[in-house]
Amino acid sequence: MQEKTYKMNKIIYLDAAASALKPASVIDAQTTFLRDAYANAGRGICARAMAADKMVGDVRQCVADFMGAAPHQIVFTSGATDGLNRIVRIVGASRKTRVGVSALDHHSARLPWMATGAEIIECTLSANFDIDVRQIPNVDVLVITAMSNVLGQPQDVNAIVRAARQKNPNVITVVDAAQYVVHDNIKVQKWDADFVCWSAHKIGADTGLGIMYIKNPTHFSPDKFGGGMVNRVFPDGAFLLQPSPDCWEAGTLPLTQIAGLRPAIECLTQSRPDVRLIKYMYNALSKNPRIKILTTPDAAMLSFVIDDMHVLDFGALVGAHGLCLRVGNMCASWIHRALGVPGSARISVGSYNTMDDAHTAVDIINSVVK
Repeated sequence: MQEKTYKMNKIIYLDAAASALKPASVIDAQTTFLRDAYANAGRGICARAMAADKMVGDVRQCVADFMGAAPHQIVFTSGATDGLNRIVRIVGASRKTRVGVSALDHHSARLPWMATGAEIIECTLSANFDIDVRQIPNVDVLVITAMSNVLGQPQDVNAIVRAARQKNPNVITVVDAAQYVVHDNIKVQKWDADFVCWSAHKIGADTGLGIMYIKNPTHFSPDKFGGGMVNRVFPDGAFLLQPSPDCWEAGTLPLTQIAGLRPAIECLTQSRPDVRLIKYMYNALSKNPRIKILTTPDAAMLSFVIDDMHVLDFGALVGAHGLCLRVGNMCASWIHRALGVPGSARISVGSYNTMDDAHTAVDIINSVVK
């Protein structure tokens, strides 16, 4: 039986790719922690503090199992954006760093590298907007978007990583899995990437929490310093770091959000978004002559533009009918430029959405776009 998810009254929420609605078990877990068990993890030896520390460790193990990793490779961040920014500092990017990117990238995956003045090198996309593994550039760092937040089609991460290492065995590979994690299992052993980042709120957990996987934590040095990540500070100013993952987590962790992550993972693994809803809406909206669909029938989301209507106007009109979806450039300027449009409208579903939602969404859209 599908778990209850709290929905907004009179709203058809088809914007899961921006942030998923929260299962009751996530809300209950966070409420219980705040009400009955709150204490700061790793900051005391009282029963509550030790219980909070155990909770963090248990959730970290859950995430590690979910990704096929080891607990010491899992670092809690404030989100995918935070993790992707931190990696730039961790690898010591500079103007001399050659960074491979693609038009599939979210702003969070590319802008941090651009801000360092690094040399940005575009990967070639195929006619189907997949990264062309035959033309991977020779770079120091390769950023891989595992699934575009506009096109919703998965990339062959392992093949891309292999191709990059054939060009440069020392290349550092960074995967943005913020959208991919919702629709398929992240296989870090198969992918063999150096870093993988995603956000908890995309899978139905709370905002303010992300995951940064580090394949070899001992190969890099922490980029943040503060409480909890040092073992000892010596009189001469030297200090001894805690082992991974503690050395990567300076300061107080987002404990309430962490408390809700395990039930979110459990819900996701039991019931992923039903892409049949996307296929139905694709087929139905394809019949509207004013709608130009940008995605494929098998994509994890549905993006489109409308003849003679700005997508922001479209979003306001369908929103007035209770349909919640995303309009704009989705923080993905480069793929829209490649598609030849300034922005698009995007429909994305969560595991809580039903075929009735899809039917109603099509009816609303067709009533607005005549």
